[in-house]
Amino acid sequence: MNLYAINTGNFKLDGGAMFGVVPKSLWSKTNPADNNNMINVAARCLLIEDENRLILIDCGMGNKQSEKFFSYYHRWGDQGVEKALSKHGFHKDDITDVFLTHLHFDHCGGGVEWNKSKTGYQITFKNARYWTNKQHLNWALKPNKREKASFLKENLTQIVSSGQMKNILVPEGYINDNTPLGFDIFFVDGHTEKQMLPIIKYKDKTICFMADLLPTAGHIKLPFIMGYDIRPLTTLKEKDVLLNLAANHNYYLFLEHDPLHEVITVKKTDKGVELKESFLLNKIT
Repeated sequence: MNLYAINTGNFKLDGGAMFGVVPKSLWSKTNPADNNNMINVAARCLLIEDENRLILIDCGMGNKQSEKFFSYYHRWGDQGVEKALSKHGFHKDDITDVFLTHLHFDHCGGGVEWNKSKTGYQITFKNARYWTNKQHLNWALKPNKREKASFLKENLTQIVSSGQMKNILVPEGYINDNTPLGFDIFFVDGHTEKQMLPIIKYKDKTICFMADLLPTAGHIKLPFIMGYDIRPLTTLKEKDVLLNLAANHNYYLFLEHDPLHEVITVKKTDKGVELKESFLLNKIT
């Protein structure tokens, strides 16, 4: 098995929205803001090369939205999943599986692209199965007013109608340890309904893809919860469970949205769980 960090682009989000009720004087120590209160954010995905399977976990926001749409997010750096894959010698047609932690546009938008004539949309990864779960898909197709802007119709319609979508079984507890993808999945409901976090066994290591449960290393403290989360108290509980697992068992936490830290470990202290070390993925694999 080989693992690759796939950076599909960087953008900016409002620091207050990213940290909810936490004062700027605290969150700006780890995530400094510009003059418009915007902080740098990554769209870092994970590629798993495992025998005859090439599994892409999330795929960024894509390049098909309007200039007005992108102007809200102040994108910077190289953009697009296809270019990011090519840096590691892969093509989009090589992908066998696209695992979507959830269907917010910055996690699934790269899975849909313009067709050649730019008159409509098509699936980006024509040879891949797209993985979600029924509960989250139903949630996305009938969104609440708070999340509606994150579930873009052009993404959902194409993925659902493609015939390439598959569903992961949602367990009664947190973890499904019997999935068709070869890794466990930790299910969480604080950010959105039934977000899925892959837990990957690699040699003697456990790597957990944190998605939006822990967007950056600056969110380790339990109250540091995004204003985007639909159930912040549930997020607090879920973070407590997973961060303690990570500290107890030395999990490596892969961060999707942190522009500086690709992978971190955490430790228990008298003040709670805190950052232990930071790594580049290729330094631990």
